[in-house]
Amino acid sequence: MPAISSNKPYRIGRSKTGLGLFATKPIKKGTKIIRYFGPMLDCRKEKDDAIENKYLFQINGRWTIDGSVRKNVARYINHSCRPNAESDVSARKRTVYIRAIKNIAPGDEINYDYGTEYFKEYLKPIGCKCASCERKRAKQRAEARAAKTSTAKPTAKAKKAKAAKPVTKAKSKATPVSGKSRSQRAKTSARAGTKSRASTKAAQKRQARAA
Repeated sequence: MPAISSNKPYRIGRSKTGLGLFATKPIKKGTKIIRYFGPMLDCRKEKDDAIENKYLFQINGRWTIDGSVRKNVARYINHSCRPNAESDVSARKRTVYIRAIKNIAPGDEINYDYGTEYFKEYLKPIGCKCASCERKRAKQRAEARAAKTSTAKPTAKAKKAKAAKPVTKAKSKATPVSGKSRSQRAKTSARAGTKSRASTKAAQKRQARAA
């Protein structure tokens, strides 16, 4: 890992996608943060055009910077779909600077948009891992869980309702077991008691006559 002067407003640090470049001092909007540099490749030459790596920065149809050299600290800057910096390209001077498009606070990761072609070739197949896309995916997962929960609730209620129905029927069937209401059963008991007392009196009279 290349050494960085303490005067520079950035450092190399651990990022979600590997290594990244982080601000160590406040960086104002419009500031040129760092130059992206390396050997200049002439795409008209077959040997230069055959070079392939992830750090090639095309300036125009002819010239491309090979940023894979160790001293090119700018190669640690990661892609973001909602960046805080951008590439400032001068085709005439054949230079590329990374410039802040927002105020960047100490500790913030510096990032810029790599462009449509790079995104389609390298990032889209594996899924972009920038903070913006991670937040979007987290939101989608939360919405999916909420939708799943909301559809599951009526099902649970329906199951409870089905389970409760047989209990209600059993109670309604069990009510008329004797075939008589409470008042009817009370009258029947009263009549039975009267008959019993009458039978006792008749027996007592028969015993008196016999004596």
